[in-house]
Amino acid sequence: MRAFSKSKLMALRQCPKRLWLEVHRPDLREDSSATQANFQVGFQVGDIAQRIYDPEGRGVVIDLQNEGFNRAFERSAESLHSAQPIFEAGFSSAGALAFADVMLPVQKDGKQVWRMIEVKSSTSVKDYHRDDVAVQAFVAQSAGVSLEAIALAHIDSSWVYPGNEDYRGLLKENDLTAEAFSRTDEVKGWIAQAQSIAAEPSEPVIGTGDHCGTPFECGFYDYCNRDEPKSEYPVCWLPRFSSAKAKELAIKGVYDLKDVPDDLLNDKQQRVKDYTLANEVFFDAAGAAADLAAHDLPAYFLDFETIQFAVPIWKGTRPYQQITFQFSLHTLTIFGQLEQTAFLDLTGNNPSEPFAHALIAACGKQGPVYVYNAGFEKARIRELAERYPRLSESLLAINARVVDLLPIARERYYHPSQQGSWSIKKVLPAVVPELRYDALDGVQDGGMAMGAFLEGIHPNTSAERKAQIEQQLLEYCKLDTYAMVRLWQVFAGRTDLEL
Repeated sequence: MRAFSKSKLMALRQCPKRLWLEVHRPDLREDSSATQANFQVGFQVGDIAQRIYDPEGRGVVIDLQNEGFNRAFERSAESLHSAQPIFEAGFSSAGALAFADVMLPVQKDGKQVWRMIEVKSSTSVKDYHRDDVAVQAFVAQSAGVSLEAIALAHIDSSWVYPGNEDYRGLLKENDLTAEAFSRTDEVKGWIAQAQSIAAEPSEPVIGTGDHCGTPFECGFYDYCNRDEPKSEYPVCWLPRFSSAKAKELAIKGVYDLKDVPDDLLNDKQQRVKDYTLANEVFFDAAGAAADLAAHDLPAYFLDFETIQFAVPIWKGTRPYQQITFQFSLHTLTIFGQLEQTAFLDLTGNNPSEPFAHALIAACGKQGPVYVYNAGFEKARIRELAERYPRLSESLLAINARVVDLLPIARERYYHPSQQGSWSIKKVLPAVVPELRYDALDGVQDGGMAMGAFLEGIHPNTSAERKAQIEQQLLEYCKLDTYAMVRLWQVFAGRTDLEL
């Protein structure tokens, strides 16, 4: 009988076809960069968990990659006779196998039993975590482990890192013992179903849908989607069109905008449909100019880049807190001259305070501060004001001057090439075709910017490579704010300015 890993049983829970492909055609799987990044975060949180649960470093660590399955199972069984914490202990029984993040010895009635802890990098308990823990408990008990309790530990996003590599308090435990122990029959059913599906000579016939991204992004999506109907104008281009409506239309064989009934659409969705099908541009120039008429020069155009860490590296910061490390600011003077200021910190130190000082100095005292999606920049400025009370008044004064270009773009402009999106990456090449993010070297989007920053602050990065990263980040962020300048120029009707 085939033994299924916990990950394959979780694949089954998401989609039986995914399980079949995981077993028979793993070569077709293509994990996105985001998925791979999530794996790395999970490994990092797992390493920190070992330090939290075994601060003296006396525990046993099972290394599956170097030891192989058989030796890993043997060493895990041997370690259960000790009184030390065990990390990545492996168990195989009843058609399934699993590796426990943390096993802690507990004395009960004069006997040694074990408490299992599964560690997750999320900030709460998810429904699929409960399935995960149920499998872990079943496999361990089937393998003869005296399992007394099982908990799930996730990151506490309210915890503040005190520094000095002290991560006590980062993880918050949730006892799932009773629930996990009560689901034995369910897990047995999953294993039996997995055996049946894996034994099939061909993959199950299952189309793509919401399940392809829930709870995980499936690496087989491109393969599964290859033969499905391709629309010239997909329904997914409709902004804020509910997945329930899209699914209902798909059941009726409707995949293209041209076939979507108008009575299902709001005004914005109707505009996207009409102008996309007509291949025409919608531009309410008078309305856009009126929206901007109250704001005169000088004008500032601002964009931030941020990084977040599941495991904080700077004292006083929280897990997953957005930390500003870079900004670009274009200033349009009262004389119509365009100037640019930039801040970027690749020292590896917390960039927040020098960022705040530089921002205050760059933004002047008066004039609108244009951003694209104000909620993001204003939230970061508020956070900086809370962290640095002495700078609070000056920072909040900047917030009071913020003018958001996104609602104006969304209300007054639409080009078919936007495909239902008003992100700056879609709007800029539509309004100003000669400017494109894909022409940039190295860094072309926010995810790439975060990756470049992490590489730039790594102590092993060479000076030459760091200089290259710095230039790429500066050019990327500079394009963001220059894009806003050009959008403003078009929306305000200021063709008299040479920008």
